[in-house]
Amino acid sequence: MLNNIASNTPFFGAFLTAVIFLIALKLQKKFRLAILNPLLVSCTVIIVFLIAAGIDPDIFIYGRLTADGKYDGTGAALFQVMLTPTTVCLAIPLYEKLSYLKKYPLAILGGIASGAVVSMGSVFAISRIFSLSREQYVTLLPKSITTAIGMGVSEEFGGIVPVTVAVIVLTGIVGNIIASGVVRLFRIKHPVAVGVACGTAAHAIGTSRAREFGEIEEAMSGLSIAVCGIITVILMPLFTAIPI
Repeated sequence: MLNNIASNTPFFGAFLTAVIFLIALKLQKKFRLAILNPLLVSCTVIIVFLIAAGIDPDIFIYGRLTADGKYDGTGAALFQVMLTPTTVCLAIPLYEKLSYLKKYPLAILGGIASGAVVSMGSVFAISRIFSLSREQYVTLLPKSITTAIGMGVSEEFGGIVPVTVAVIVLTGIVGNIIASGVVRLFRIKHPVAVGVACGTAAHAIGTSRAREFGEIEEAMSGLSIAVCGIITVILMPLFTAIPI
C-alpha cells in the first residue's frame, strides 16, 4: 500500500529525505552527540523505513514511473544533482582565507598529498590481506575523495559505483564523528592542520565538521577536497596497475 502511495506521489523521495534530515539536525543540536551525525541518522532511518514499508528503492531515488516506463526524476536523486555545485561553492571560504595557502604552501600541499597516498595505500594493504578481487580493490580506492569525483573514477577504472558511493559516505561519516576526538588525542592545535586533516580524510562531510572548528579550518578543508581528488585521479593508474 505504501509503495503504491509513494509511486503516485511526486517528490516523495526528496520530501522524505529533507524531512528526516531536518529532524536529524535538530537531534544533533539538542543532544550534542557525535554519533548522532545527521547523515548517519538520516541514512539509517530511511533504509529501515523503506524496508519496513516495502517501498521500491528505485521509486524513492528516481521518482514516479511514467507511462513510457521511465522515472520522472522527482526522487531523492535530486539532491545528487546538487553535489557538484555544492562542492564548487567550497572555493568561497578558501578565497577568503587565501593568505594561509600562500603562507604555508608546502605544508598544506604536502599534508594533502601524504594523506591521499596513505588512504590509497591502506586500501591496497587491506585488499592484499583479505584477498579482494581487482574490482573490489578499485571500488574502494576512491574512498576518501568527494562523491562527485569518486563516482567517475570508480566507473572509469572498473569499480562498482554504488558500492564506491556507500564507502565514500561511510568514510566521511566516520571522519566527521571522530574528528574532534582525534584532534584532542593528538593535540592538533593549528587550524590549518585541522582543516587539511578533515578535508583529506573525510572530504565534504569532514568539511562540515571543520566548519564547526572555525573559518580557517573550513577553508583548508575545502581546498583539501579538490587537491586530494586531483591527486587520487593522478595516482589511480599507478595503484590499479599493481597486481592484487
